[in-house]
Amino acid sequence: MPPSPAPAPPTASASVAAPLRFGVHGSYQLAAELLAAARLDPAGTVFIPYDVREPFTGLRAGEIDVMLVKYVPSEPDDLEFSAPVAEDGRAVIVRSGHPLAGRESVSVEEVAAYDGFARPGAFPASVWDEVVPRTTPAGRPIRRVHPMTTPEEMARILRGGDAVHLSFQSLAAAGLPGIEVVPVHDLAPAPVRLAWLRRAEQAPALREFLDRVEREVAA
Repeated sequence: MPPSPAPAPPTASASVAAPLRFGVHGSYQLAAELLAAARLDPAGTVFIPYDVREPFTGLRAGEIDVMLVKYVPSEPDDLEFSAPVAEDGRAVIVRSGHPLAGRESVSVEEVAAYDGFARPGAFPASVWDEVVPRTTPAGRPIRRVHPMTTPEEMARILRGGDAVHLSFQSLAAAGLPGIEVVPVHDLAPAPVRLAWLRRAEQAPALREFLDRVEREVAA
């Protein structure tokens, strides 16, 4: 009897599916928590940092499949957004030893006594007004003067004086040396959503991810 033919080598269609490319900024904590809540294997996901000065460039260039955003930008019309999938508590980022450091929480009215950060690059203006309001609830102006570029450069500016950055509690997971994340108790938590590029067809990994999040988390 002639020997059985050897099995054919695997084709490209039988290879391991491409991982989901997940855009994040500042900290991976929220993205990792979302994967866990949706019962998704993190091994199928690659976290890709995006530049806050050009937040949607990676999506539009096809380098990122989906990304986390706070609030909902009003400017872009080529993006789609999910329902809220999480919340991120508000915080102020300061140097260790700052007058606001070491507190259990602070008021945004106290934060307004110090210089903050200006809107970075092409970051949506409507969202920056949510992140760093122009005024406090009592009407006190928040001075947005320092340039916002990378997390490392922000930390350098903070460590060099009494500047502050109104941000989010999830940034504590970034572990920036010499920097403290102090909760702000009188600003509402930010809704966290997914954003992706509006297209006629979605990659299988993105479609599966969005379906799972909708079933397990957003509902």
